[in-house]
Amino acid sequence: MGFDSVELPLENAGDLSSSAVQDALAATGLTPYIVGAMAPGRDLVEADGGIIRATQEYLGACIQLASDVGAPAVCGPFYSATGRLWRMDDGKRERAYSELRENLEPLAAQALESGVVLGIEPLNRYETSLLNTVGQALEALGPLLGSGVGLALDTYHLNIEERSSTDAIRQAGTHLVHVQVCGNDRGAPGGDQTDWQGILEALDDVGYTGALNIESFTSTNASIATAASIWRPLAVTQDRLAEDGLAFLRGASASPDEGHSL
Repeated sequence: MGFDSVELPLENAGDLSSSAVQDALAATGLTPYIVGAMAPGRDLVEADGGIIRATQEYLGACIQLASDVGAPAVCGPFYSATGRLWRMDDGKRERAYSELRENLEPLAAQALESGVVLGIEPLNRYETSLLNTVGQALEALGPLLGSGVGLALDTYHLNIEERSSTDAIRQAGTHLVHVQVCGNDRGAPGGDQTDWQGILEALDDVGYTGALNIESFTSTNASIATAASIWRPLAVTQDRLAEDGLAFLRGASASPDEGHSL
């Protein structure tokens, strides 16, 4: 199809072997990015010790795979299970952020030693109540940023939660390590309401040189469709969605020399 990079989701430790991934990358020339899945029961805050340790072990496996296959980042909402929602007053939120930093700290050290960055992704209000905005992520992660930890942003979530997607990207600044893109309806980027030119300009302003990875979902997978609320097809086929998105992003980039990998 002509892509430069690929996201590899490690849903469970051992699902992907580094040797098989390395062979596939060598054959295709693609740059890998590892993304994690915070399934029910994976939590780093307000959970018992066994759950927290199991979540740390899982994220450690993600970091190890990234290191083994040469992926620069491991990205995802690495704080609580996707879809877990609870109300917090200011004090409770502050304690949750403190607990998150404490439980991420050994993973940040592992990532730093492995030459990998953990990209923590804010999600929209329907998928988490902990980190919805760039501002909240910066507050929560604080001293860990720049030491094995950065931010991963998704244009879909930005569109819902930020007053300005472009301002949010600029607020993330040099801490931005990964960007996922899709249309405001979760379909292919392009032809939708998103200010793509503004987003590309903001990414240039903060010096982001990483990939723009298209993230969309299919309604034919029951668990994914339910988790992401995908109730209708977003394109004629998933291949068509990928092809259309790639063509749009290639055309939207300023020039081949200045564009991002896709």
